[in-house]
Amino acid sequence: MSAPGRRAAAVLVAVATLALAGCTGGGDGDVVVAPVGRATVVEVVEAPATVAARATATLSSPADGTVAALRVHEGQQVRTGQVLLRVESPSARRDLRQAREADARASAGATAGPTVDLSGARQADAVAQRSFARARRAAERIAVPAARRQALSALRVSEAQYRSARAQADNAARQLAAGIGSLSQAVAALSSAQRVQTRAAVQLARRTVSALVVRAPVAGTVSLSAPSGGAASGGDAQALISQLPEGLQSQAGSVLGGSASGSSASVDGALVEGQPVSSGEALLTVTDASTLSLTAQVDETDVLLVRAGVPATAELDAVPDATYESGVESIDPTPTQSSRGGVTYLVRLRLGLGRQADGTSAPTPRPGMSAVVDLRVRTARHVLAVPAAAVFRDGRRDAVWVVDHGVARVRVVRLGAQGKTHVQVLDGVRPGDSIVAHGADQVHDGDSVS
Repeated sequence: MSAPGRRAAAVLVAVATLALAGCTGGGDGDVVVAPVGRATVVEVVEAPATVAARATATLSSPADGTVAALRVHEGQQVRTGQVLLRVESPSARRDLRQAREADARASAGATAGPTVDLSGARQADAVAQRSFARARRAAERIAVPAARRQALSALRVSEAQYRSARAQADNAARQLAAGIGSLSQAVAALSSAQRVQTRAAVQLARRTVSALVVRAPVAGTVSLSAPSGGAASGGDAQALISQLPEGLQSQAGSVLGGSASGSSASVDGALVEGQPVSSGEALLTVTDASTLSLTAQVDETDVLLVRAGVPATAELDAVPDATYESGVESIDPTPTQSSRGGVTYLVRLRLGLGRQADGTSAPTPRPGMSAVVDLRVRTARHVLAVPAAAVFRDGRRDAVWVVDHGVARVRVVRLGAQGKTHVQVLDGVRPGDSIVAHGADQVHDGDSVS
């Protein structure tokens, strides 16, 4: 009766008594006849869910090096922007030094006259390419697919801008070699293009060195054991942003600033000073659990019934006797593949207070706990309702057995809200009609039913 993949439950509040009269038919069990009455039926969609923190960020190393200073300990509460650790990276500092030297030579060449030194531009180009490669590795480790795509897209834009500056320099050099235009004009164009190129390389290298001081992107609790799994998350996004040219940082930040937490590569055990780290490697996690929510995976067969504001309740595996009030806040438009191979949609719900079976307050959940949510997607009040067991499939249609003068006849019906015990009937029967409420599989058209 209900759509495949749906486990519906119903709350039935009787408005008119559905009196049941027992009688026997020709089958192995009892056939029960009951009159059609009115009731309130609440249809519920059940979905697995996970308790989510307000924000979680896994911070990663912006470059190869070692943990030079660790300023926090396990379980420490930190504020946004607080220094968590410092990574010492000789390679990142060497890149910055070389980029500055190349920029200085390009600047000197611009003021010296017709002689232009191309070695500075070539060195700056090598430094920039290493910085882009490092940023690309960090982007590819972002666990959230959408955030990873956006990060790589922002990086491609940055590389395109740099290639444009490099092309200007190459074009100016070719013009100079071919003798096109005046010498002074060609030298001026080449010098200007070189300065754009070398300044971009300095900026990239400077951002990487600045990111060696790792700060908390959100306020929360520190965990020195970063989650494992081989992909990086919010921290890698922050490291990537720090390596982009200044003009792209605000754009990339707006794209990646809300990226969800995910699993990431980590070292064995807790982070310690002196520990070697690689670019993009997860270091620690900061979790803001000041408010909690639920993320539920709703099957594609049910998601069209779900909308913002739908009330819900949640039961946690860790607190089996408690019920937590909840409600839908948003539905993610992007589908995901479920563990069973089907399509699901992420539904985000607020998480309210919980009550134990005895009425006492339930404990506060922790992020990552498993839950099951019951979404009350449809409520039909004081409507025609029949027992769910009375409805069967007649070909491709829903039907019930109507008992007319003691004889069972097929009656096609149109259903509304569908619950576990009772369902709403929109068309096909009238109040007071006698139907086979139980044992419908034992009845055939034309059977005598008393």
